[in-house]
Amino acid sequence: MTFGVALAQFISSSIWLKQLEADAEQNVREVSQPMSFRVAATISYFSSLPKSYRHIVIDQLQDMGGTRFFVTVNKEEIIINDLPDSQLKDIVIEEFRHTLSKQLGITNPKIAFSNPDDLHVISNSIKLVDLPERWGHHSLLVKPLAPPILVIQIPINSDEWLYLATLMPDPYFLEGASPISSERLFSLAASIITVLILSLLVIRRVTRPLATLAKAAEQFGQGDWRPLKEIGSTEVRNTAHAFNDMQTRLQRYLNDRERLFASISHDLKTPITRLRLRAEMLDEDNVREAMIRDLEDLDMLVKGALQSVKETDIHENRVEVNIQNMLLDMQSSAQLAHKRIIIHGELKTPYIGKPFAIKRCLGNLIDNAMYYGTSATVYIDDNEERLCVRIQDEGPGIPKDKLDKVFQPYTRLTSDHSGHPSGMGLGLSIARNIARAHGGEVTLRNLDSEKGLEAVVKLPRH
Repeated sequence: MTFGVALAQFISSSIWLKQLEADAEQNVREVSQPMSFRVAATISYFSSLPKSYRHIVIDQLQDMGGTRFFVTVNKEEIIINDLPDSQLKDIVIEEFRHTLSKQLGITNPKIAFSNPDDLHVISNSIKLVDLPERWGHHSLLVKPLAPPILVIQIPINSDEWLYLATLMPDPYFLEGASPISSERLFSLAASIITVLILSLLVIRRVTRPLATLAKAAEQFGQGDWRPLKEIGSTEVRNTAHAFNDMQTRLQRYLNDRERLFASISHDLKTPITRLRLRAEMLDEDNVREAMIRDLEDLDMLVKGALQSVKETDIHENRVEVNIQNMLLDMQSSAQLAHKRIIIHGELKTPYIGKPFAIKRCLGNLIDNAMYYGTSATVYIDDNEERLCVRIQDEGPGIPKDKLDKVFQPYTRLTSDHSGHPSGMGLGLSIARNIARAHGGEVTLRNLDSEKGLEAVVKLPRH
């Protein structure tokens, strides 16, 4: 918006300046043309006079006044300290040269602009300001101003120069003052700032509901369901209404899914128990043992499904969680079981999250580390943006092609899982689901050493 407003002002100002320059050049041309014709007529008149009459006419003009021209016939060319070149000055000189050439055939006129205080007349040793006022002050000096004086010198014979000086109708036409004055710059800056402030207020008013929508979407993705206020413009209200409908449908789906798993798990327990009793009554030992193993596997699957749902969708409010104390409690519990948890790093500030869910997430990863590697080393890396907890073990690690596969439910790398609290292959899946519900992630990587696995939990702080 700032760039757009500034660019628009720059373009409009450039067009305005170009138009001013074009108008000034056109005005100078329109003024120069009639003046050049009058000068040509004056030169023609003096050139036609007999030599003995020229000084008489000049003396009469100087005595009477009333003419716009200061005319003399000099014995030498007067050296004029010309003013700096400019576009308007070149236009005037071009018009006079063109007219003198066309009207009188004069191709070598000496044309220049002089400052009044530095204008030499009659000879190179005499200045205009040194002459009596009646000689030319009334036609060339406009005190207290100092407009530029146009001087034209033409050789009329081998030893005489016709000297003619005059003022332009606009005495300020050669002034180099920029049309971009401090007042105009201040007005331009004030208009840009005003437009930007108003634009900022409007944009913030428009985007504030979008920021609220983005925050509500992030909170809903982390399991915090709250209806969004349907306020703002028509488009924003429609978007908020659609978002609330989406939240309601998704929450209804999650609740239905939880009730469905709970109902299936409960309803399957009774037939599984009856089948197990009937299996015990079979006479053939091989058939009986096979059926009992199948029923145990089926019972494990049912319990695992219910556990996966319950431990992932933990219904609790977000509060400040001191993960440092949580890990210290786990360390103390591990020491009672003659296992070791080593903790490095410190938590700078409490984390805002669901305490039981986070405890389940970290607990599953630490249990895996101690089960496969006999000990767990925990590193805490905390900053304003995110909290990172790395859990390392000394176990055999995981093949690279299975690092992502182990997060799938019921995935186990070993067939013997006795004594492992998450032996059904749900621990990593539950841990990742909990981390993602908090807007984070759980990843695995093999350590650079010969053995060992590192589980990394990244939780954003927002």
